[in-house]
Amino acid sequence: MNALLDVIFSLLPVLGFLAALLFLDSFKLVGMRSVLAALVIGGLAAGAAFVINRAMIQSFDLQTQTFTRYIAPLIEETLKALWVIYLVRTRRVGFMVDAAIYGFAVGAGFAVIENLYYLQTVGDTHLVLWVIRGLGTASMHGGTTAIFAILARYLSSRAGEKPLLVFGPSLLVAAALHSIFNHFILPPILMTALLLVCFPLLIVVVFSRSEKATRHWLGEGLDADMELWTLISSGALSESRIGKYLESLTEHFPPSVVADMFCYLQLHIELSIQAKGLLLAREAGANLSPDESFTAKLRELKFLEESIGRTGRLAIHPFLGTSHRDLWHLDLLGR
Repeated sequence: MNALLDVIFSLLPVLGFLAALLFLDSFKLVGMRSVLAALVIGGLAAGAAFVINRAMIQSFDLQTQTFTRYIAPLIEETLKALWVIYLVRTRRVGFMVDAAIYGFAVGAGFAVIENLYYLQTVGDTHLVLWVIRGLGTASMHGGTTAIFAILARYLSSRAGEKPLLVFGPSLLVAAALHSIFNHFILPPILMTALLLVCFPLLIVVVFSRSEKATRHWLGEGLDADMELWTLISSGALSESRIGKYLESLTEHFPPSVVADMFCYLQLHIELSIQAKGLLLAREAGANLSPDESFTAKLRELKFLEESIGRTGRLAIHPFLGTSHRDLWHLDLLGR
């Protein structure tokens, strides 16, 4: 019974918190496959951290206290951050809410493997230790990586393609918070209680702001897409400024490329409307899937993108939603 309680208190709290984050996400931006993948990646990061930490302590003859306070936090947060960096760089994170879920899932995977290791090596001990590790240390691992992901997503929308400006400050904040936790400035029970109060408050604020931003982006984006689609489908595009602009491009591009530009514009708008509509349906509780032609149309969009080239894409850039979020929601539904 004692062993069972140790497992419950060391593993279940962090997994329960992750389940709560998924439940609170009304747009269901992160699928279960992605969550499981993040958990596995977090577990692998824990294994890598164990090997690296042990090698550094042995190689440099470091004091355990110094290492756990200043060096281990940076190593562990860097390893956990790698998967989040990949997700942000490949446009798989659209809003702070899905960034928080991905980050916490990676941290939870890390914490689960770490606590399983301690359960095997420490052996029978007081239940309070596993309460602190499960509610405190495990939540800290999930929380710091979630904070890294939230900051990285926020900065990526402002700094653009500048990795050092996006991920550098985010990593330093996560490592600093980890280091503060490892200093044990407060007694472990009080530190755990403080963490359990502060982190949920942060997540509530992030979820609230992110869902408002999602609704605002969906509303404005859908209105703009519908306006352009109406012009195209009514045959009035040639009379509009967009049609006249496309016609003027024949002076700079071969007619076949201009025709591909028009097809690309039309297909992009069509897919964008469908994607935004499905996201709104998810918020309303209807978990709809794209129709069978969606994947084929995405492939056609990629083909046209290559056909018109970088210069052609820049030429029609003003009429397309090509922000991080506009590209993300197509990738999301494509997956």
